[in-house]
Amino acid sequence: MDFAQLKESRTNFDKLTKALEQNLNPEDKQQQNKYQDDRLWKPELDKTGNGYAVIRFLPATDKEDMPWVRVWSHAFQGPGGWYIENSLTTLGRKDPVSEENTRLWNTGVDSDKDIARKRKRKLSYYSNIYVVSDPKHPDNEGQVKLYKYGKKIFDKITEAMQPAFDDEKPINPFDFWKGANFKLKIRKVDGFWNYDKSEFEGITPIANNDETIKSLWGKQYALNPFLADSNYKSYEDLKEKLNRVITGKGSNGATTAAEVELPPQSAKPLKSEEAPAQVSKVNDEEEDTLSYFSKLAEDE
Repeated sequence: MDFAQLKESRTNFDKLTKALEQNLNPEDKQQQNKYQDDRLWKPELDKTGNGYAVIRFLPATDKEDMPWVRVWSHAFQGPGGWYIENSLTTLGRKDPVSEENTRLWNTGVDSDKDIARKRKRKLSYYSNIYVVSDPKHPDNEGQVKLYKYGKKIFDKITEAMQPAFDDEKPINPFDFWKGANFKLKIRKVDGFWNYDKSEFEGITPIANNDETIKSLWGKQYALNPFLADSNYKSYEDLKEKLNRVITGKGSNGATTAAEVELPPQSAKPLKSEEAPAQVSKVNDEEEDTLSYFSKLAEDE
């Protein structure tokens, strides 16, 4: 669509709400080196252990329909090293880890369920944002960035678009003209990042004139590349790596050394609290660990 159509349609609020409903019960490689990608924006905690920033979620790009993409991934360690891979379930395909998790879960044995929990999928979203305020890094302010976030933040978006109470008016957080700034508030709770106090402000245009808005729209990044086949390994390659990681043996049957070194003691272990694959309770707080694990995997 062109800019005039964007302003008229306001990113099709009904279409977005339908997409939200599909995300509430998902049944279903981002580009490598994302931890070094300067397009990605990430909040940072201050010396007190709190974090604060104000961002604005942006609409879909000119060539895309949705202002977000969803990516499932796995990060766990076995005798053969770390398994750090995006899940083929992101693309609606069979994935060997999800299959193995389902098998383990269906045995009904508690120890098998514990293993499956540790290997469960992690859900991440990617959206374009405009950085309104970033006290830790003011040079980011006024820039369009990519933002990787988890279910907790997506729940905030859902609540804004589909409020639970009659006295609350639905808003489209991704709208340039009738959207709202998002106050990202981070606290450390039990050692993990907590986003419960984050909230949307009142409805305001992102800028006072359409020329500025059009300029921001033109600076946004395409999201569909996160779903490109080239960013995902084949089922066979993933299955071979899974076998190597969980058995500690290569394809020739020989015992292999751990593929990567262990993380330092300060690195947070992955936590799991739900059934794998089909029922994934996501901790946004695991993102730091996952980024570290991705670096380890890159060094293989």
